[in-house]
Amino acid sequence: QVQLVESGGGWVQAGGSLRISCAASGRTFSINTMGWYRQAPGMQRALVAAFSSSGSSNYADSVKGRFTISSDNAKNTVYLQMDSLKPEDTAVYYCHAKTTSLITGLIYDYWGQGTQVTVSS
Repeated sequence: QVQLVESGGGWVQAGGSLRISCAASGRTFSINTMGWYRQAPGMQRALVAAFSSSGSSNYADSVKGRFTISSDNAKNTVYLQMDSLKPEDTAVYYCHAKTTSLITGLIYDYWGQGTQVTVSS
């Protein structure tokens, strides 16, 4: 099992910056991919940024050039630096990790509890 704990959300004015963090614990050696999703009221949860199994990063078109995903492997922590924030970035941001069992090959998805990011105009 993997546990994910987010931190760092909050309120910011449009144009401002925030950094959110996700600390993983448990069977972190089994994590293949890790990243961030967000869900605004009345909307489906959608990918924001993530590391692939090869280590490359992927971003939603709406955040390219403004958000940066990074990691500290020694701390099993993934960060999302959000710059030039817009009101439409307001959402609950969820950390996500995907693992693969070395024994069964089964894939598991893990989610953090979410952290609220609110951007005011």
